[in-house]
Amino acid sequence: MPRNWAGTYEYSAARIVAAQTIDDVRRAVASGGPVHALGTRHSFTDLPDTAGTLIDVTGLPAAFVLDEAERTVTVAAGTRYGVLAVWLDERGWALGNLGSLPHISVAGATATGTHGSGDANSVLSTSVRALTYVGADAEVRVIRRGEPDFDAVVVGLGAFGVVVAVTLDIQPSFRLRQDLYTGVTWDAALADWPAVTAAGYSVSVFSKWDDTQLEFVWVKTRLDADDDPVPDTLAGGIRVTGGDSPLGVEDNVTELAGVPGPWMLRLPHFRLDAQPSFGDEIQSEYFVARADAPEALRAVRALGGSIRPHLIWTELRTAAADGLWLSPAYERDVAIIHFTWFNHPEGVGDVLPRIEEALAPFGARPHWGKRHGFDRAAIERVHPRLADARAVFERLDPEGRFVNAHLVRVGVREPR
Repeated sequence: MPRNWAGTYEYSAARIVAAQTIDDVRRAVASGGPVHALGTRHSFTDLPDTAGTLIDVTGLPAAFVLDEAERTVTVAAGTRYGVLAVWLDERGWALGNLGSLPHISVAGATATGTHGSGDANSVLSTSVRALTYVGADAEVRVIRRGEPDFDAVVVGLGAFGVVVAVTLDIQPSFRLRQDLYTGVTWDAALADWPAVTAAGYSVSVFSKWDDTQLEFVWVKTRLDADDDPVPDTLAGGIRVTGGDSPLGVEDNVTELAGVPGPWMLRLPHFRLDAQPSFGDEIQSEYFVARADAPEALRAVRALGGSIRPHLIWTELRTAAADGLWLSPAYERDVAIIHFTWFNHPEGVGDVLPRIEEALAPFGARPHWGKRHGFDRAAIERVHPRLADARAVFERLDPEGRFVNAHLVRVGVREPR
């Protein structure tokens, strides 16, 4: 069986159907037994797995439908964000934000509450205007923003059907530049954390949990004109004017050093035409209220000695509050604490409970598609609409066609 894109999870499904049309999806659902959608395989757990049939939607034709009057675009579920971004920019349009990897599928990313960064930018799921999906009865349905159940199913985790197309909000194209700031100390950053995260349209802080220094702050500035000035200092750090990629990978990072460019080549960290991130990795991520960020970060810093042996990078980001029931930013602005781990499954398994214990006082929510140790009780404590969303999924799929072990374990579906 295939593995996820990083090679660190192997799917256990009895079979995979590579859907080429929506009718292929309908036939796979109608054939009986458990089913689940599979996209670009960017989850790090058994969330998209099943005991029955995986339906790979990445082969659905990417038939883009642009509605300039409504400011929307409709795309096939398995379309990669980077492919959509190029198509939109060629026509003068843009998405409001992108994740760090443009390789992820639109449906998979929005179904799991995936995000970019920026104090005023919400998770990618909030751009969804409508979903087209195949339900448990193998019929095609459309649900639109404002309709009953919409806020439950957008971050739907594949728990109610197989999404085959997504309609997204768009806006006119824009330009950005990327700058790195080094020499920022933890003390300076935590003394005024809001000033750090508000330094650009999208801000990412990279750390290896050193005792004194952050590694660097990556600021993406939205431009009115290419010669718009940017500050030379940030929280006591200085702007880097050249040099190699700070991530330790040279050939797959989008252009830095303050060079202006189109939104779709600056919002992601990684280039679409290269292997993303590091590969052979595990990822974990937690969301806390933004107001709690300094104390939450101090709590994790105390574990730095246990974290560092297994860590490639930590990235710290932000997102704005939204009203989607299973969004990690539901009804609160969030600070996001991300871990990219070496492929050390036992070591990561040992340190995650300690991180989760340290973050428990802050009501941390895990990223749905990344490795964590939360069970149903733990998810219920931090997701106030979990029971409401579960009731919607049970009603839409009463026989449990889309139920899998992961969804039961975290309380999104009832066991069968």
